[in-house]
Amino acid sequence: MRRLLVFLKYPTPGQVKTRLAAHVGEEAASEIYRACAELTLHRLRMFRRDIVLCVDPPEAAEETISWLGPAWALQPQRGATLGERLAEATATAFRNGAQRVVVVGTDSPWLNAAIIEQAFAALESADVAVGPTDDGGYYLIGLGKAAPGLFEGIAWSTPRVYEETAARAQSLGLTLHPLPMGYDVDRMEDLRRFVAEETAAGSVSTHVKILDALSVAMKGGGDA
Repeated sequence: MRRLLVFLKYPTPGQVKTRLAAHVGEEAASEIYRACAELTLHRLRMFRRDIVLCVDPPEAAEETISWLGPAWALQPQRGATLGERLAEATATAFRNGAQRVVVVGTDSPWLNAAIIEQAFAALESADVAVGPTDDGGYYLIGLGKAAPGLFEGIAWSTPRVYEETAARAQSLGLTLHPLPMGYDVDRMEDLRRFVAEETAAGSVSTHVKILDALSVAMKGGGDA
């Protein structure tokens, strides 16, 4: 059995996309997050049976169901740090019978099913699969077995996350398979890049149109 964990925040203004919010305002940043999250789930809908939404804050479960609908499996994120939450969520998935676990967030709306399948396939021979981002973090991490130690001692939200995770995997004797480079939509320039790529590809998605409208409206706001 395989499990796809989607780390998701309820889009409360002031609690999501804080770097963007500093330049475009909390309401606009919340709308950008909401559109990115909905688009991510839409593009990964073929994995619905494998998906568990890991919700933050934990008390937002009912609001999340009202937002996204009752068909999704939900569980609260538990832990004081991102590392603790990742360790707990992946360990829970393995305890519940998963043999391969992939974790993604909702900051990379370009993410598609092919990369998810590539990650699961990599875990047939590697212990860890990681999709690095161009800011030094990662947009995906997959595990072939529980490895809570992989998430310890990482300087989260810094350009060293991927490098330190790779080093940590090596120190634990875990084989690592790198996936294609990607990026998170954390700044206005990231948003404009995403919209430009989707437009060039001929996307007619409602969510992309929403993000395009927001990026145009905020053009004078600068980059976060």
